[in-house]
Amino acid sequence: MTSEGEDAVPEHLELLEGVRVVDFTQALSGPYCTLMLADVGADVIKIENRVRGDDSRHWGPPFLGSDAAYFMSVNRNKRSVALDLKDPDDVALAHEVVASADVVVENWRPGTAERLGFGAEQLRAAHPGLIVCSISGFGQGQGTRSGYDQIVQGTSGVMPMTGPAGEPTKWGVPIADIAAGMFAAAAISSALVERARTGRGRVIDIAMQDSLISMLTHHAARHLATGVVPPSDHNGHATICPYGMFPTADGFVNLCVGNDSQFQRMCAALGRDDLAQDERFATNPLRVANRAVLLGTLTETLAGLATSDAIAALEQVGVPAGAVADIGEALADESTLARDMVMSFDRDDVSGVRVVNTPWKFDGRAPSIRRAPPHLGEHNVDVLSEIRTGQ
Repeated sequence: MTSEGEDAVPEHLELLEGVRVVDFTQALSGPYCTLMLADVGADVIKIENRVRGDDSRHWGPPFLGSDAAYFMSVNRNKRSVALDLKDPDDVALAHEVVASADVVVENWRPGTAERLGFGAEQLRAAHPGLIVCSISGFGQGQGTRSGYDQIVQGTSGVMPMTGPAGEPTKWGVPIADIAAGMFAAAAISSALVERARTGRGRVIDIAMQDSLISMLTHHAARHLATGVVPPSDHNGHATICPYGMFPTADGFVNLCVGNDSQFQRMCAALGRDDLAQDERFATNPLRVANRAVLLGTLTETLAGLATSDAIAALEQVGVPAGAVADIGEALADESTLARDMVMSFDRDDVSGVRVVNTPWKFDGRAPSIRRAPPHLGEHNVDVLSEIRTGQ
């Protein structure tokens, strides 16, 4: 209960309340972007193919009700309008929806939006204040190469740096899609702040390739400074030692020793004062130079300890260490649940669906579910009625 004069706390986060986003995207990069906006209050209207809808509705099993779990994971808090963008009447309806919007997001192959009449410059000519965000594999004006996550992980330099040396390996999560979606949401939010001040719209061009190139950070800096292509660090680190994953008696432990003081404390905690006194390991550059000997010795030491014992000993002296959990263990972890990172919803065709949350906390509050992921075309009547009555 609020006291007199206090504003009632809204049931859901409403940071973007009043912002309407028309979402022409499907699969993951675009829907992840619009999910982030929807979770903080934007009215996201998902325009889908009248027959099949978003391709990810069919990317199963598993299916939850009529839709794949994949689709359910990134399309909550949105409304669905199903149209045929090859039908002139439906195209006109889509333009009506766009005319009511603040933001349009699309992730068609470059050139498709223009061909359909929804290109950024075409829309901005009619609606100067509109923010139009295009997400693609390699950027606008760079040809029409397909931008699937697997392709971009390969072309961005990421895969040779992941996994064992000589075995290019993709990340276990579709990082190119997710990174592009996150960068797009951040760019849109920035453009909305500017538009509130100036009334000006923006054309935003997000490439999955650019997103992963940007995330190369210090790896790229090493190459740009030396001309040397960094080899795969696998589960270690090229410039910090010891830093990486080590087998234990019953699993694995990740160990990150970032400075000389931590190294001294790690040696004491593991009963290896001899390593602390060894001149070959006195500083990080020396430990990097002598990594083979040091890592071999630490591997032998940690292999004789249970994971929980190793972590407890290291944490007690302030040395960063942690277990290697699988997805099930991570999602069931007390801190994961305490921070509202797993949420659930019911839909008319399925109950108790669980999905992961976006990671924001605003004044201690996590995003919540206002709407279950929509059925295909579920909101055609409602959305068009609102637009035509000026809502």
